[in-house]
Amino acid sequence: MLPMLPMLPWRNMLIGAALLGAFAVVGTGMVTLTHELTEHRIEENERDALLANFHAVISPESHDNELHTDRIEVRDELLGKGVVDVYRARLGDVPTAVLMTPSAPDGYSGAIRLLVAINHDGTLSGVRVLKHRETPGLGDKIEAQRSDWILGFAGLSLGNPETRGWAVKKDGGDFDQFTGATITPRAVVGAVPRALLYYRQHREALFVTPAIVEVDEDDHEPWHGDDHE
Repeated sequence: MLPMLPMLPWRNMLIGAALLGAFAVVGTGMVTLTHELTEHRIEENERDALLANFHAVISPESHDNELHTDRIEVRDELLGKGVVDVYRARLGDVPTAVLMTPSAPDGYSGAIRLLVAINHDGTLSGVRVLKHRETPGLGDKIEAQRSDWILGFAGLSLGNPETRGWAVKKDGGDFDQFTGATITPRAVVGAVPRALLYYRQHREALFVTPAIVEVDEDDHEPWHGDDHE
């Protein structure tokens, strides 16, 4: 008959459980503390990056409001799929520009997220690419860091060029395409005038719609563009 193993005393089991519980509490507290200490810094870094993008397409002197908080959300087929952020620039109480984040859905490797800045009079202040998955060395020439092509939109409007000019030269328009990559610039050139058209149709409502106060997506619904017509 095999000898019986001694049973672990209940006291030792309770001590072990208490130690495990203490380690869990301490570990959770450290994670929470670290999150609280870094959350504010992360938010500041994100805000600084956002403002850097904004001030690449509009002058800091063109507004005196907090751009990142004067924001609404819209949804319209002209701006691509999904919710689009719209930031409003104001000098005093006078609207000066909007910055929209539409997408060109027909990029070579998927949607291209843009930042389109439009002056109050409907002229383009500037265009930049926020996100894309285009082919490195070809399609990525839409980035301002790699080519000055994207800078050519500044100052243009729906009437300048005429409608037929809003296309790449291969399609009879005014815009250069890239060697070996026509689809990418074609997508961007198509998306920009659609954003301008949306702005023309909804300019007044874009500026008077109350800014979003709560960032939580469950607390508000995107404006679809026809509530203030």
